[in-house]
Amino acid sequence: MSEKVKEKIEFLYKGQDTEKIFSEIMSIIKNFKNQRKRKEFFDQEDVILITYGDQFKGNDKNPLFYLKQFCDEYIKDIINTIHILPFFPYSSDDGFSVIDYKKVDPDLGDWEDIKELSKEYRLMFDFVCNHISSKSDWFLGYLNGKEEYKDYFIEADPNEDLSKVVRPRALPLLTAFDTKNGKKYVWTTFSEDQIDLNYKNPKVLIEMIKILLYYIEQGADIIRLDAIGFLWKEIGTSCIHLEQTHKVVQLFRDIIQLTAKEVKIITETNVPHKDNISYFGDGYNEAHMVYQFPLPPLVLYTFMCGDSRVFTNWAKNIKPISEETAFFNFLASHDGVGLNPLRGIVSEDEINKLVELTIKRGGLVSYKYNPDGSKSPYELNISYFNALSDEDEREEIKIRKFLNAYSIALAMQGVPGIYIHSILGSQNYHEGVKITGQNRTINREKFEYSKIKEELDIKNNLRYRVYNGIKELLKIRKQYSAFHPNSKQDILEISRDVIATLRSSDKGKILALNNITNKKLVLKIDKEKIKCTKGEIISLIDKKIIITNDDSIEISLDPYEFLWLHYA
Repeated sequence: MSEKVKEKIEFLYKGQDTEKIFSEIMSIIKNFKNQRKRKEFFDQEDVILITYGDQFKGNDKNPLFYLKQFCDEYIKDIINTIHILPFFPYSSDDGFSVIDYKKVDPDLGDWEDIKELSKEYRLMFDFVCNHISSKSDWFLGYLNGKEEYKDYFIEADPNEDLSKVVRPRALPLLTAFDTKNGKKYVWTTFSEDQIDLNYKNPKVLIEMIKILLYYIEQGADIIRLDAIGFLWKEIGTSCIHLEQTHKVVQLFRDIIQLTAKEVKIITETNVPHKDNISYFGDGYNEAHMVYQFPLPPLVLYTFMCGDSRVFTNWAKNIKPISEETAFFNFLASHDGVGLNPLRGIVSEDEINKLVELTIKRGGLVSYKYNPDGSKSPYELNISYFNALSDEDEREEIKIRKFLNAYSIALAMQGVPGIYIHSILGSQNYHEGVKITGQNRTINREKFEYSKIKEELDIKNNLRYRVYNGIKELLKIRKQYSAFHPNSKQDILEISRDVIATLRSSDKGKILALNNITNKKLVLKIDKEKIKCTKGEIISLIDKKIIITNDDSIEISLDPYEFLWLHYA
């Protein structure tokens, strides 16, 4: 494995003192102390909660204390992993402009609070490795002309042709700063406060490796590589998904293999499917998980159309790369619903229909610049609950559609992720957008812990019904090996009104049926098609036994109803 590390160093830093760089990295690895036992791979019991560290506040304790209290009280039996979004001191972008990688934001708590959470839950940490805050010591050192930070950042000439560079946001690529050495134009992919790091400088890579291993020492079980696709820059290229970027991810994987091999890497690359899955590498040498980015917009699109054919055709082609990889299936997150992964699956006209529907349902839309200067919608900013339903629909139907959508994600091959606002049944937070001026705030409301607890405990309250609906699905899911991330999956063509997902293991099969229309359906299904050869069929959600004929079964589905059917 150390030879693999050496090969990558020689590839990345050809012409430099690669022996010295390699020696420094191996010394860091040698001094690493792994004190945490972790399980080998994911299984059907693994579910990841996505949340901010300050999601809940109270009068007498810090937010991380209340986060643990919420988890212990409401999710301990159904969710075993928590993705705490960046919990470090930061200057903007709700945590993704990190001032100090090794500190916990004192407004949230401290490392002891993280340690307490790690005793009961697996943890996912964000490794914001593409950029750092303009308020960080590193960048302030650069501005002040300190020699050690001289090449930590990327300077470029504003007159240079940078038109090929892929931009995630409609903001300038270069930002001017007055430094001790005069005015400099510095590379800022995401914002003027988020300064891109220069990985062509091996000192930067070495510092980031130290931080990666520090996170693992502090209890990280999964490392999320934020915005990783933009890591390596070469002027004259798109500066996204470059071979050097993949080599750095592979290097991180090698280092984890040498230090804490049960730790998993997930890459965050909100891009078309082919580029996204490229971060699996050969299935054994890069990321263990990638986000299933087409899933959130595709589920919305499917409910909008009331037609499952596009979804079915897409899902049929989704295959695990190896037994060591898995997709991260989510519908909502702290960001909006990305549209780029939908491109190539549906037409631009269909994407525009989804944009119009989002606006109609109280949402907002974010745009990006294209190389030709035009703008395209790249993200829908809306609560996923609101995105699925019209305002005038009955609450019962809204909840049913929402749980239906989540049951699709929970039935698919991969590891499910559930955003805190999904399990809480949150709706559009327009007041927050007015305060911050940021579209993404619409889905980032924070709560007084006592208030949210009160709402969750009122029977028939919307939050109560959504929480208990998701809880019931997760309780069922963890009991069946057919829902293992890599158990066999068949996407069946039963009706354009239905998504049909068949999962199989040596202990039985589960057929998930989702009515994605507002019509009552009666389905006659060939038993051979669903590989049902013997025994009874049990509906896991309502515990009913399904009556079967010799060669078929007949299923009734109410509007937006969904079933999980279990049989041998």
